[in-house]
Amino acid sequence: MIKVLVATDKPFAPVAVEGIRKTIEGAGYELKLLEKYISQSDFVKAVEDVDAVIIRSDKATKEVIEAGKKLKIIVRAGAGYDNIDLAAATARKVVAMNTPGQNSNAVAELAMGMMVYMARNLFNGSSGTELKGKKIGIHAFGNVGQLVGQLAKGFGMDVYACDPFIPSDQIEKHGVKALNSPEELYAKCQYISLHIPANEKTKKSINYELLSKMPRGATLVNTARKEVIDEEGLMKIFAERSDFKYISDIEPDCKNDLVTGYAGRFFFTPKKMGAQTAEANINAGIAAARQIVDFFEKGDTTFKVN
Repeated sequence: MIKVLVATDKPFAPVAVEGIRKTIEGAGYELKLLEKYISQSDFVKAVEDVDAVIIRSDKATKEVIEAGKKLKIIVRAGAGYDNIDLAAATARKVVAMNTPGQNSNAVAELAMGMMVYMARNLFNGSSGTELKGKKIGIHAFGNVGQLVGQLAKGFGMDVYACDPFIPSDQIEKHGVKALNSPEELYAKCQYISLHIPANEKTKKSINYELLSKMPRGATLVNTARKEVIDEEGLMKIFAERSDFKYISDIEPDCKNDLVTGYAGRFFFTPKKMGAQTAEANINAGIAAARQIVDFFEKGDTTFKVN
């Protein structure tokens, strides 16, 4: 019998677990749960006898993958998959997948909420500014970026986007102005919403040179990954420009330095919150379970990322 492990340090909501169970057991497979585990070694031990794994922000490291002697597939319930060691998975002929689009609306709504929070000075009672009439640049126009654009237009913002993988005419079909480079995007917009993945090309790519191009009243919103930010450059911008603000659902390594010198101009959620809605929780978990069943029953590798 095929055995599927759900390994979640931050567990799925009970209704999501029930949906996963219904999908997995309905296919005649066995479901195994590892929730709120204490250490990575617990994950390593739990994967030893399973054929498939579903994770959220959990680290599917080389050690985990090599411990899974029967392991054939890992599915990350969410869009980002930098928490899977793809090289190790490929070496062991383990298919790695994500569930694109399932968390998109939750992340987009969070990005807009963050913009309002910063525009209103962290709700400290002082006069803030409005989003209406401001320019927003969407850096990467995938599922989340498109939804941010849609929501931003509802706020009356002037929406721009840049994505090297999407033709300009496809971007502009969404009623968004396409720009040719990140440099042009950052120079044009008071608000930048980041949706790029963390990979060798993008890590530390949001640097001093790029941020320094932003106009007065600049706010950078990061619901992507902390690794894409060049934190040395970020600190330099904070030191030089009293108008610059940064908000993210990922705490940076330079958090303590920001707390010491720049209170009121930044905010970070204590844990990554992009997918933390009941709806996203359910959608992504059940999608992951369905992809595992389709993989074993039909050989479907539609969302393979390695």
